[in-house]
Amino acid sequence: MDPYTDPRAFYGAELRRLREAAGLSQGELGTRVFCSGTYIGQFEMAERRPQLEVSRALDEVLGSGEHLQRLCRLARTSKVAGYFADAAELEKQATSISEYAPVLMPGLLQTRGYAAALTRVSSRFISAEAVEEQVSTRMERAELLRCDTPPAFWAILHESALRVPVGGPEVMGDQLNHLTETVRTRPHIILQVLPFSAGVHPFLNTMASLLDFADGPPVAYTESAYTGQLIDEPRLVGSYRSAYDLARAVALSPEASLALVESAAKDYSSHEYPT
Repeated sequence: MDPYTDPRAFYGAELRRLREAAGLSQGELGTRVFCSGTYIGQFEMAERRPQLEVSRALDEVLGSGEHLQRLCRLARTSKVAGYFADAAELEKQATSISEYAPVLMPGLLQTRGYAAALTRVSSRFISAEAVEEQVSTRMERAELLRCDTPPAFWAILHESALRVPVGGPEVMGDQLNHLTETVRTRPHIILQVLPFSAGVHPFLNTMASLLDFADGPPVAYTESAYTGQLIDEPRLVGSYRSAYDLARAVALSPEASLALVESAAKDYSSHEYPT
């Protein structure tokens, strides 16, 4: 791996150099900084974004001053919001993603028009160029579901996500038509809608995403306005999994869900919603 291809690769190369100079295996170093040897290997291979707290511990163990901490800050630069950056990287490694969306369409399923309308509302004081940059980044993320080896993607949308007219009737109609077309043409994507009639449930006001991996423990990610949290504590991830299973159990079937989405799309095309 060429360490000069990007800051994360350079961080990994420096970590490996310092570790080998100290005569430590990945497992031995992991033990000293309270993580697994696999975790150290992922940093060295630039498969995972370095963490500042871990880098601080590595500097202490390896006697490297603040070298890895400085490289960490450089390697953590991202085109997405800082609070989402780690989750965005893990999306690319996941074998399956299970997402619950209470009000808004999942980012991986958004159209350009929907994403632009959402960005303009949430970031009113940025330039048109900055809006376009954020929207393009989101569209690049969506390519994950169209690659040669996409993750299995299970989305549960609350009915509210179909009824809030983001961007107006035309944009929303296009979004719902895109949603149905995507689900019908890509068998690795499953969609369910949690109807208003389902009542209260653990995820009523919480966006949640569960990520599973071929060679690592699952993680959960949750987000609210302008902030998000990546969760890897096993017991808490298990609680999110249980809550997701409950939401899946009371949601409409995939067939009934698509029928509801198509019905909502027709409502927008008839302009029954205000602009």
